[in-house]
Amino acid sequence: MDLKGKKVGVALTGSFCTFEKMFAELEKLTAAGADVYPILSNASQSIQSRFGKPDTYVTKIKEITGREPITSIEGAEPIGPKAYLDVLAILPCTGNTAAKLANGITDTPVLMAAKAHMRNNKPLVISISTNDGLGMNLKNIGVLCNSKNIYFVPFGQDNYEKKPNSLVAHTQLLIPTLEMALEHKQYQPILMDYQSDKDSQ
Repeated sequence: MDLKGKKVGVALTGSFCTFEKMFAELEKLTAAGADVYPILSNASQSIQSRFGKPDTYVTKIKEITGREPITSIEGAEPIGPKAYLDVLAILPCTGNTAAKLANGITDTPVLMAAKAHMRNNKPLVISISTNDGLGMNLKNIGVLCNSKNIYFVPFGQDNYEKKPNSLVAHTQLLIPTLEMALEHKQYQPILMDYQSDKDSQ
């Protein structure tokens, strides 16, 4: 399904090491004609890391999408009753966010956006990025994989030698995953090796 004219929510959480890839996908989305609505978690809009400063991220998001991001729980709540998004992607989705989502916790703008959006039986796409995907968070990823209207950007072990529990999505597959999710289908294969992937870290 073509994304042109589709209203796509993109919710950022604090996996800062993947932000450059995320920005590249935002640019592809806007180039494809999608109407992008950015949403920021508390961490993504407040934590300064070795990868950059939050105000720099916010400025870049505004430049790419042409919109002020949603930055509060009360700002995200109307996504439910107004039902204005066709699809929502959590990009990147940290292990912390995945765990809370799997257990029904709604304490950030991103989680409220997901809860509000899913009440309308519309697709939610997760682009996982977590160092404990094959550790404590494996059960939560399993719950989400088996949940109605939740779809995953294909993912794999990005560095099995140094970070054997780490799982990271192949973010370059965001757009085809969104297109399939709009038809309520999971892009396949969902598990993809990083060995032959140019994005391997």
